[in-house]
Amino acid sequence: MPKLIILGSSNAIPDEHHENTHMMLVGEWRTVLIDCVSNPIFRMQRVGVEFDSLTDLILTHSHPDHVSGVPLLLMNMWLMGRHHPLNIYGLDHTLNRIEVMMGAYSWDEWPNFFPVVFYRLPANEKTLVLECEEFRIFSSPVRHLIPAIGLRMELKRNEKVVAYSCDTEPCSELVRLAAGADVLIHEAAGGALGHTSAAEAGEVARQAEVGELYLIHYPTGKYASGDLVAEAKRYFQGPVRLAEDFMTLDFE
Repeated sequence: MPKLIILGSSNAIPDEHHENTHMMLVGEWRTVLIDCVSNPIFRMQRVGVEFDSLTDLILTHSHPDHVSGVPLLLMNMWLMGRHHPLNIYGLDHTLNRIEVMMGAYSWDEWPNFFPVVFYRLPANEKTLVLECEEFRIFSSPVRHLIPAIGLRMELKRNEKVVAYSCDTEPCSELVRLAAGADVLIHEAAGGALGHTSAAEAGEVARQAEVGELYLIHYPTGKYASGDLVAEAKRYFQGPVRLAEDFMTLDFE
């Protein structure tokens, strides 16, 4: 049965215990990395996932705290002998910037570099990103400072559903994307432009009628403040938890 591993849970400013937010959906035949920061190969190794098992990378948007690890991931995989393709999915806005960033490293001149296949997603609600024997993943545009997507992951064997908000203000697109999900993983960076407070995340969870809520992309270290779980519970009556680095969500 696929499992979702939280590789990082902090907002844009991490601390020694919390890396920037990114996660991984691990199945028997496909391993999907969602956003890519720091040195993802090291964090994959820590949770017992082989780097060569990674089949897909979904980039929600192009801010550095979500894509800064892409050059290291690609370079390290190349140096460690990868040969089979890696699929990368994202909006045009995101993938265009990834190509420019990699161009700065002259990646087209890396000898015997493995194939990288870009899949440009339309900014439409419930776009099918990928589908395999174990799960299907959909994207919808959300409301951030730049074009960004949230995700809906549907597990086929037991029909469990996990939704991920990405960075966003509260929006109806996300409520529809997360409708009826067993788990909603929602950012709680605060109520600034392009982001959501824990209380607002609780309200989104209530409107979407999800089973439980995990707060992620929240302020950590010296910037942490308040009881985010309690704030969310003011509006959502189901279970609320803080996502933590290396937390695994199993869906038996």
